[in-house]
Amino acid sequence: MMMSRERRIAALKSPAALAGWAVLLAAFVSPLCALASALFSARVFHHVLLVALAAPLFALAFPPRATLRRVPVSGLVLIHAICMWVWHTPGPYAFALDSTAAYWMMEASLFLSAFLLWQAVLDRRNHAGAALAALLATVIQMGMLGALLTFAARPLFDHHMTTTLPYGLTPLDDQQLAGLLMWIPASMSYLAAAALLAARMLETHPHPTQSTRPT
Repeated sequence: MMMSRERRIAALKSPAALAGWAVLLAAFVSPLCALASALFSARVFHHVLLVALAAPLFALAFPPRATLRRVPVSGLVLIHAICMWVWHTPGPYAFALDSTAAYWMMEASLFLSAFLLWQAVLDRRNHAGAALAALLATVIQMGMLGALLTFAARPLFDHHMTTTLPYGLTPLDDQQLAGLLMWIPASMSYLAAAALLAARMLETHPHPTQSTRPT
């Protein structure tokens, strides 16, 4: 069902949406955006803001349309994982920085894939077990990507071979910091949502208590 014009306006003005706009402002207008041109770690932090903070805030403000509910949550997990891995590998990353169109393709695909995933996860009409599995699968894939960046033996991104030096970081230091950001802070919102979802599941299906009495 399509949202009415009044409901869309109310959603845009909701606290969650206003907080989401503030995160996008910080990501694209603050000095962080310029810093991301020099530091891969800043770019990863920028992406973490998009997928792990802005996306769930907007998903809270805008419930999924009926057509989205036909897409399996596992499919949304896979789409988001592909976007995360593709844009954080050397070739596609360099392509994004060399082309304005490719840059906005990277930003849009990361945000939209995360937004759709968060919509599905936060939709109470979806099976709680599937939503919990989706959150944990996302934490695992982001952790694996972060670990690969952290423990790589050499710097992988040619664009940052010299741009990090004015900030007192070698390219490898910068890449390792980016990996840690992807590995730990990025997972916090997913783990928090998983904990809340697990608590809700326990409230809905409480453990049976012992009711028998000795005679």
